[in-house]
Amino acid sequence: MGFSTRLCTSLAGIELRNPIVAAAGTCGYVEELADAFDLAALGAVTTKSITREPREGNLPWRVVPTQAGMLNAIGLANKGIERFLAEEAPLVRSCGAVVIASVAGHTIDDFVTVAGALDESQEFRAIELNVSCPNTATGRHFGNDATALRELLTAVRAAVTRARLFVKLPPDMADPVAICATAIERGANALVLCNTMPAMAIDVQTRRMRLSRGQGGLSGPAIHPIVVRIVHDVYNQVARAAGVPIIGLGGVLAWQDAAELILAGATAVGMGTALFVDPRSPQRVVRGLDRWVGDQGVSNVSQLVGQIAQ
Repeated sequence: MGFSTRLCTSLAGIELRNPIVAAAGTCGYVEELADAFDLAALGAVTTKSITREPREGNLPWRVVPTQAGMLNAIGLANKGIERFLAEEAPLVRSCGAVVIASVAGHTIDDFVTVAGALDESQEFRAIELNVSCPNTATGRHFGNDATALRELLTAVRAAVTRARLFVKLPPDMADPVAICATAIERGANALVLCNTMPAMAIDVQTRRMRLSRGQGGLSGPAIHPIVVRIVHDVYNQVARAAGVPIIGLGGVLAWQDAAELILAGATAVGMGTALFVDPRSPQRVVRGLDRWVGDQGVSNVSQLVGQIAQ
């Protein structure tokens, strides 16, 4: 796949080949999609969320399709920070793309321990705090409570001194602008908007929940317009003035979806559900974005961020 300078972009001081980011969990730890395509074709890859201790995750079914997307309740299954650093982190050097390490936890101490260890390893340019996963009983409250988020970021920011710090937030925030303003105030270098929407599905024949956990997170085209609005509002009311970039994430299946999020205010665009549908879809999105930038008569995609015509 060719390399186009029109798509080069800077995300919180990190240079990306293009604005497409594989969302947390879609590439496993680092390289699970390498058999489908060269990960260097992406701007960045996000690891699955790493926790302090190993997690088995939820029982099957953990992923089910819906009419307009996908429900998942993986439950943050991972091998824990100690094994991750020993077995997976060294692969970052040969990935070919920037790697963002995702972190989840139950408590502030969990987040501080894992983020601090990742920062100390010096393998990762950025650390993403997952404070918005709907598939666990705890941890998510940090993404919906400004006071709790302020306390978390104050502690984590003190432990992360080298890597850029990203914060991944949910789409059902009561006040997205206020929550994002708090994240920026407490040291977030970028915002990831948004994680999945809490949802559920029922099998009408068996009358049972389709996911083993009952409820899970809805992703895919169903949430795309919601995310476009949130990105637009946060960009225009707080992020642009603060100079803090946004990774827009939600229902990007085609280049037009990515372009819409860029126009709304996203510097980079995450892809998640699309990688389960077709692992090679990011390549088509990159090609489409490159043509679009040229058609818009600008020299670089960054010139189109937030540029909705009046």
